Amino acid sequence: MIWFELLPAQSLLAVALTFVFSLLIGSFLNVVIYRLPIMMEREWQAALEDSHAAGETAKAESTFNLATPRSACRNCGHQIAWYENIPLLSWLWLKGRCSACQTPISMRYPCVELLSALLVAIIVWQFGLNTLSISLMLLTWALITLSFIDIDHHLLPDAITLPLLWLGLLLNSFELFTRLDDAVWGAALGYLILWGVYWLFKLITGKEGMGYGDFKLLAALGAWGGVATLPLVILFSSVAGVLLAGLLILLRKHDAANPLPFGPYLAIAGWVAILWGGPIVTWYLG
Repeated sequence: MIWFELLPAQSLLAVALTFVFSLLIGSFLNVVIYRLPIMMEREWQAALEDSHAAGETAKAESTFNLATPRSACRNCGHQIAWYENIPLLSWLWLKGRCSACQTPISMRYPCVELLSALLVAIIVWQFGLNTLSISLMLLTWALITLSFIDIDHHLLPDAITLPLLWLGLLLNSFELFTRLDDAVWGAALGYLILWGVYWLFKLITGKEGMGYGDFKLLAALGAWGGVATLPLVILFSSVAGVLLAGLLILLRKHDAANPLPFGPYLAIAGWVAILWGGPIVTWYLG
C-alpha cells in the first residue's frame, strides 16, 4: 500500500534530489552518533548523584544537546563555520584537516554522509519517491546511527530503537510493509528469540553474549518486516558476524576474548531483508 507517489522509480531527478538531501541528513547523523551517548552518560551520572548535586549537574550541562553548543574542533576548540560544514565537500576542501590547527578530521564524517546518501539513492531508484521510500529512508538513517553508536560504545540507545519499533507498527497498521498482526508477532518473536539466545548462552558459559539493545533492535526490524523477515535477519547477521570476527582474529585486529557489537550486523541484515527479503527467498527456492 502506497499512499502517494511524487516521482516514479528510476527517476534521475528523484535520485539526485534525495541524494543531496540525505548528505545533509548524514551530517546530522554524525552529530547524533557523537553527542547522544555523551548525553546519556551525563544523565546516568546525574542519576547516581544525590538530588542536590544532580540538580546542579543538570543545570551546568543543560546546554549540551543535539543542537548546542555549536560544532567545534575537539583539539583546539575552533568553532566550525557554516562553509566548513558542507557535507562531503568541506572535508575535501579542507583536505581532511581542521582549518585552525591542522589536526586530521576523522574520515568517518564524510563516510557516514556518503553512506546515508548512497543507501537512500538506492531506495529511491528502486521504489521511486513515495510513502514507502520515505519510510525506508527513516529506517535507513536510524540503522546507520545505531550501527555507529554500537561500534563506538557497544550501546543501542532506547531513544532510537523504541521509536523505530513503534513507527514500524504504526506504518503497518496501514499495511505498508505487512499486515499489522504479522508486524506485532514479528516484534514479539524478534525480542523473544534473542532474549532466549542470551539466557541460553549465559547459562552455558556464564557470560553475556549480547545486550538488551540487540533484542529491541530485532524486535523493531520484526515490527517493520513481519515474522517472515526474522529468519533472514538472524541468518544474514550471524553469518556476517562469524565471517568478520574470524577475519579480524586471523588478521590479529581483534582479541577473541572481547565481544564484537552485534548491532551493525543486525542493521545490515535487517535493511537487506526488509527491502529485498521476498525476492531473495523466491530466488533461493527457485
